[in-house]
Amino acid sequence: MSADSGGARLVIVCGLPGAGKTTLARKLERQLRAIRLCPDEWMEELGIDLWDEAKRARIEALQWALGRRLLELGQAVIIEWGTWARGERDALRIEAKALGAAVELHHVSEPLDVLMDRIHRRGMENPPITPEQLRQWARAFDVPTDEEMALYDRPSEDR
Repeated sequence: MSADSGGARLVIVCGLPGAGKTTLARKLERQLRAIRLCPDEWMEELGIDLWDEAKRARIEALQWALGRRLLELGQAVIIEWGTWARGERDALRIEAKALGAAVELHHVSEPLDVLMDRIHRRGMENPPITPEQLRQWARAFDVPTDEEMALYDRPSEDR
């Protein structure tokens, strides 16, 4: 079964907090009948502080182990981790391709003032994200280039 006809497909959704990753990932989850992996949701469900980076890394590793197995079984998987670094996106793409999966990259972005407003309205983080943190994160974020995007498969035509 080809990836375009519904086989193994990894969808990476990248962007800063408040950019719309979850909104897009949930839409794709329904359309692709995919399994969506979001560390924030697991951390919240388990009562883990969203700022605990060590536990976040462990959850992402666990989610990726599950994601790889699902890809091996021919499923569609959505990674909703932010994936700010190109190296992180490259590693996911390379591993998924080695499993025979198609791999898509979706970058969501909004101006910093929109991000800050969305973050404030959702009120999820405690302590709240500050404008200075968001500016620092924006500087650290590796925005996907056209060259990077060319390494990924095109989204399925049914969307």
